[in-house]
Amino acid sequence: MAETLSTQVGTAGGLRAPHQQNGDAGGDARVEPSLGPPKPAGREVEPAPVGEEHPSAAAPGPGKHKKRRGATRERVVPPPKKRRTGVSFGDEHFAETSYYLEGGLRKVRPYYFDFRTYCKGRWVGHSLLHVFSTEFRAQPLAYYEAAIRAGRLHLNEKPVQDLNIVLKDNDFLRNTVHRHEPPVTAEPIRLLAENEDVVVVDKPSSIPVHPCGRFRHNTVIFILGKEHQLKELHPLHRLDRLTSGVLMFAKTAAVSERIHEQVRDRQLEKEYVCRVEGEFPTEEVTCKEPILVVSYKVGVCRVDPRGKPCETVFQRLSYNGQSSVVRCRPLTGRTHQIRVHLQFLGHPILNDPIYNSVAWGPSRGRGGYIPKTNEELLRDLVAEHQAKQSLDVLDLCEGDLSPGLTDPTAPSSELGKDNLEELAAAAQKMEEVAEAAPQELDTIALAPEKAVETDVMNQETDPLCAECRLVRQDPLPQDLVMFLHALRYKGPGFEYFSPMPAWAQDDWQKD
Repeated sequence: MAETLSTQVGTAGGLRAPHQQNGDAGGDARVEPSLGPPKPAGREVEPAPVGEEHPSAAAPGPGKHKKRRGATRERVVPPPKKRRTGVSFGDEHFAETSYYLEGGLRKVRPYYFDFRTYCKGRWVGHSLLHVFSTEFRAQPLAYYEAAIRAGRLHLNEKPVQDLNIVLKDNDFLRNTVHRHEPPVTAEPIRLLAENEDVVVVDKPSSIPVHPCGRFRHNTVIFILGKEHQLKELHPLHRLDRLTSGVLMFAKTAAVSERIHEQVRDRQLEKEYVCRVEGEFPTEEVTCKEPILVVSYKVGVCRVDPRGKPCETVFQRLSYNGQSSVVRCRPLTGRTHQIRVHLQFLGHPILNDPIYNSVAWGPSRGRGGYIPKTNEELLRDLVAEHQAKQSLDVLDLCEGDLSPGLTDPTAPSSELGKDNLEELAAAAQKMEEVAEAAPQELDTIALAPEKAVETDVMNQETDPLCAECRLVRQDPLPQDLVMFLHALRYKGPGFEYFSPMPAWAQDDWQKD
């Protein structure tokens, strides 16, 4: 997909990253660069068409010579603009598109979006053609050529005319793409508490906390800003996308820092509830197995002696003859800590799409026994979700799949050679429409009712977009729920609860 022209960057401006993750943090909390779509930020400069922002984009330091303006045959490269820190998402971001509710799902209408970045250090001295052919191979070069003809690629805010142009330090790249966001549950985000310091919500499963991967408008940050006018919030902790429950935000940087200090000092108590496979022991169980991140890109961890020390305390609440409801208290904050420790104990979360998968082998990782290399494990996990068309569970899209992760028999949304002539014709058609209508593509990324009503300029369809060519079956709302819920957060002077979910009731039975 066109979005694979970018890599993710750090946490959004004004949305501070917590110093320590919670025991279930993971999916949308990763900041490891990847070949997939970025984790868009809310700052003035979004993440990027062709990569993450590079440190060299800063102002020239001592010993660096500035380019002389007007030098013979020398392209003038403007210095990067200074970015305002602490800028949150605003109305111009919320106006990019709209959403609708259908079949228990919240769906975002496809929209045009600009990925932006300064030139990465390793690209300096290389052509765009070289960068696209070596690092961004999700689409054939014909796609990028068509994108140029359609006015989608800009270098230093001027349309790119030729892929052979050589990149220089501080070059600023902008790529206009057609974004498709996966649906999430239509369950509303309920406010649990609000005062002058904090906002506390009950997060539904399937909704990421902040923009990441393919998610932007279907995120807690965007929904709170657009529907509740709650902006410039500072997440005080994170919940994995599939985890529901208590989620806290600070309204000011000072409050955020104060509570982060409490987190660092272990003054914050966290309590979760989950439903696991089988009959969990009646006595309290403490697991202290170290956890190692197998892949930041795929978001998978495992128990391993080389991992970081961590500790989780479990207590069974009920057993219905097939599965158990368990209270979980993570005393440390490793990624996916609760889920990995339950897998190790042989009682994975009942519908955990990662840690209760056959990809881990016959024992599904019980006791840390995994008869596969890490590479084999990742390949099998990706293949399982690729076959189910559920790569979003791993926060991946097909453009993220390197040869080592790809199942060659699985369907792909990439443009094939038989599409290239059609692609070129579409680009020519868009070129003609752009000449007739003075608007640029990047200025029509507004609400759908304001989009130009033609097949080419329609906000929801795009002739260059591979995703538009696919027909994907919508997930069922119940398929977007994982049985892990943040039940209680307590710190000095505050304590917040979320209602017990339906699947945690004593008499609940699996459908």
